[in-house]
Amino acid sequence: MPSIKDILYVRFRVTDLQAQKQFLEDFGFQTKIDGDLLMARGTDETPYIYLAQEAVEPGFVCVGFAAESADALREIAAIDQVPVETNPLEGGGLIARLTDPNGFAVDVVANISAAPSLTVAGRSGLNSGNEKQRLGERVAFADPECSIKRLGHVVLMVNNFQETFEWYQCRLGLLISDEIVMEKEGEEHTLGAFTRCNRGEEFVDHHTLFFIDAGHADFNHAAFEVANWDVLMRGHYELKKAGHQHSFGVGKHLLGSQTFDYWKDPNGFMLEHFTDGDLFNESFGSHKRSPADLLGTHWGPEGMPGQ
Repeated sequence: MPSIKDILYVRFRVTDLQAQKQFLEDFGFQTKIDGDLLMARGTDETPYIYLAQEAVEPGFVCVGFAAESADALREIAAIDQVPVETNPLEGGGLIARLTDPNGFAVDVVANISAAPSLTVAGRSGLNSGNEKQRLGERVAFADPECSIKRLGHVVLMVNNFQETFEWYQCRLGLLISDEIVMEKEGEEHTLGAFTRCNRGEEFVDHHTLFFIDAGHADFNHAAFEVANWDVLMRGHYELKKAGHQHSFGVGKHLLGSQTFDYWKDPNGFMLEHFTDGDLFNESFGSHKRSPADLLGTHWGPEGMPGQ
C-alpha cells in the first residue's frame, strides 16, 4: 500500500487577494503574490503551505500531500489512472491530481525542491515549577521571519465516513488514531475519525486528516503549527489587535492534546494555530473514543469551533 510523508498545503479561492495577504501576514505566514497566485510559507523548507487565487466566489480548492518518492507518487496515480505531471509551482517536482468521493480535489506531489529555511521563533529558557532553565537573565524573545512552522492537519466534513476513509487509506496509507463512536438504537455509529500518516516506527502527528461524517461535503478548518505557547498567545493578541475575527479558544484538546486557537479569515474560512500536539507511530494502533472525548478539553472551552 502506498503512503505519504505528510500533509503539505491547502489551496483556496478568495475574494480579495490583498486583504487575504494582510490576514495571512498577521496570522504569521511569510507571503508573496506571483502573478495571480498568493503563496504563503512557514519556517520549514517547504516553499508554500498555503495558496490562494482571487475569484468572485470564495471556496476551498484542494489539499496537497507529499509522497514518499516519485515512484510512490506514480503508484498512487496509477490507482485512479491519472497522469503524473510536472508541478508548475515554485520548487517544481511532480504532481498527480486526484478527486476523492466527496468531490474534494487532492494533490499528491513529489521531489519539490527545498526552499531556504527561515528563522524560527525562539525564547530564552523556561522556568517551570520543577525545572529552572533561565538563570540570571530576563525573558528574551527572538524575532522570527515568520511564526508559522508548517501545516499540521486539515478537517473535512464528508458525505460518508467509511467510503471516504477507505479511499484515503488505499491511496495515502492513513491510519486511524481515534475513531469517534456512539451508540444509536443499540448499534455503534461512527461520527468520524482522526487519521494519521503511517511512517512505521517514525513518530507523526496524532492526526493529519480528521473526517467528520456530516452527510455533506465541506471544509472545516486547517491547522498550522507554531513553535510554542508564547508564540501562540502572542499571535492571539496580535490578531485581536488587528481586528480579525476570533472563532474558538484558547484551550487544550483532549484528543491530540494540541493547545489551540481558531480564527476566521476575511472569507470566513477557519484557520488554527496549534502547538504541543501528541506524536504517535504505527505501534500506537487505533482507538475508539466517545463524543464527550471529542468535545472535551484538558482546559479551556469545550465543544467544537464554529458551534
